[in-house]
Amino acid sequence: MTTPHTIAVLGLGRMGDAIATRLAAQDRNVIGWTRSGRTSGAVRTTGGPHDAVAQAGLVLLALFDGPACRQVLEDVRGALRADTIVVNTSTISPTEASELARWLGPSYVHAPVLGSVPAASAGALRILAAAGRDALDRARPVLETLGSVLTVGDAATAAALKLIANSGLAGAVLALRDSLRQGDALGLPRAQVLDVLELGRLGGLVAHKRAFLTGESVTAAAEFTIGALAKDMALLAAASNTPLRSAAGLADIPADPAADIATAATVPAVEDAVLEPLRAYIRGHATGDPAHFRDAFLPTAHVEGIRDGAFVSWPLEEYCALFKGRPAADEPARSRRIDTVDVHGTVATATMTLLHGADTFTDVFLLVRADGRWRIANKAYHRRSRPAPLRRALGPDPEERP
Repeated sequence: MTTPHTIAVLGLGRMGDAIATRLAAQDRNVIGWTRSGRTSGAVRTTGGPHDAVAQAGLVLLALFDGPACRQVLEDVRGALRADTIVVNTSTISPTEASELARWLGPSYVHAPVLGSVPAASAGALRILAAAGRDALDRARPVLETLGSVLTVGDAATAAALKLIANSGLAGAVLALRDSLRQGDALGLPRAQVLDVLELGRLGGLVAHKRAFLTGESVTAAAEFTIGALAKDMALLAAASNTPLRSAAGLADIPADPAADIATAATVPAVEDAVLEPLRAYIRGHATGDPAHFRDAFLPTAHVEGIRDGAFVSWPLEEYCALFKGRPAADEPARSRRIDTVDVHGTVATATMTLLHGADTFTDVFLLVRADGRWRIANKAYHRRSRPAPLRRALGPDPEERP
């Protein structure tokens, strides 16, 4: 087994530069190239990828996405030596990884990495490697300079596992965002909230990203960007063809895509304007006054669901006729909460839970921003009733309204 003498790193962004710098610091002969032309100066570079590839026994890709990998490889394929190993650390879709593996054959190693810039600099990455034995044996000494290697099967599996790992990170970022928003709503000091969160399951993320979370590192270089994580979640949602809340949750965050992922956790909650029709809807139930519903809904809105086993679709005025201008007799025991609100430009979706006596309602809303204000365009509901014996014990609900 021979280790490639010269390593060409194609792509010197945050991760590519950290990888190239780590390899050079470990006495590897490294030559780099980047499409942007911007480099840190830590490694020797060439003006074109062909020059770098022609000198290399191992070519390492650290590019943003699948199309970039394909474009660069198509450009340099003629310059690759017959015995050159191609190691791809980029985060791409399983389909894209499989296509590259078929295209390049036994010389291709798909090796996405877990960890960001600090881990790359310290040689502490976790590397998900998929390749034939010969290619992996030749690449392993180089990969082990960057971190620990886990062999995972074929290229599609390695790509899919990397997306799953990033899904966990996205979930943690969004969970942290929700915790900070709730702390703000309760008037708690941000530092105190972070102190407590650092003691729990989000502790590692809070400790590592605390400077970003407190605004102290607003000018610091991002280790992993919102845009990159949003791209990864979009790839995962498309590959699995399964709903993934974080894909939309990250894509619609009103923050600079080039900012560190921790910045996503500090974005303020949705504006009050989109909450106001939902609050008017709550006031309608609390008072029994249909004027609040007319304020909350568009005149063309419908309220739809299953009632007594049959589908119903009430126009707004027919729905309003169910309310007689007075609260339900058991109103003090009833409660309502807004569970989710997701804004997508001029439309939004929301869910709400209503605890009304023996019934629990889940309301799902479609909202539209028109003429400068948000209104509910439609509502669908589901009713869950307590068991019949309990309902009989509680007595009939004289004002059973969805």
